[in-house]
Amino acid sequence: MKRSYYLYRGGEVNLGSYVYLPEDFDASRKYPMVVFLHGAGERGDGSEQMLPLVCKNALPKYAEEGKEYPFILLCPQCPENIVWNNIVLSLKKLIDQIALEYNADADRIYCTGISMGGYGTWEMGIIYSDFFAAVAPVCGGGFVWRASQLKNMPVWAFHGDADNVVPLENSRMMVDGVNAAGGNAKFTVFPGVQHNSWDSAYLETDVIEWLLEQKR
Repeated sequence: MKRSYYLYRGGEVNLGSYVYLPEDFDASRKYPMVVFLHGAGERGDGSEQMLPLVCKNALPKYAEEGKEYPFILLCPQCPENIVWNNIVLSLKKLIDQIALEYNADADRIYCTGISMGGYGTWEMGIIYSDFFAAVAPVCGGGFVWRASQLKNMPVWAFHGDADNVVPLENSRMMVDGVNAAGGNAKFTVFPGVQHNSWDSAYLETDVIEWLLEQKR
């Protein structure tokens, strides 16, 4: 995939990002867009020097290794000492800007993330439940009493049952909260898998294909 560096200045914080485009990207066509939110260990100041941390795990790592995806992949960097949940307004502004600049299909924008980014994915889905077509949080969690906001959104959550960093119950309670409100959230648990459940989620399931099937 073709990678470019993008620095968004505005909102609460400045956000540096990598934007990955398909090799055959055609600006006249509309593409689905996947927003990937990294974990706590990949935070930085968004500069070109710090942004490679974003590529340590999961989707941007696979793209750097040569994986081709048929969508726009947006990988922002969360500033140090804060979490995604603190900067949802700035993150949404960045997503809007990239979607406009690269002609993303407004009905096929998705959010997924790992660990801290799993929490951020739940939060972005809840706050912008009328914006995203689907969300796929990995080893995250959230405020269960707000999970009902996702009752009309496709959700597929993942967690390893041996996770010693983020308890499995954090994901389970969110999924149960969505479903108790009348939603249809899916939940995949990986037996014996510790905190790195993202490789299992992204490489051993069809979650990417599933995301792309969803439309707002």
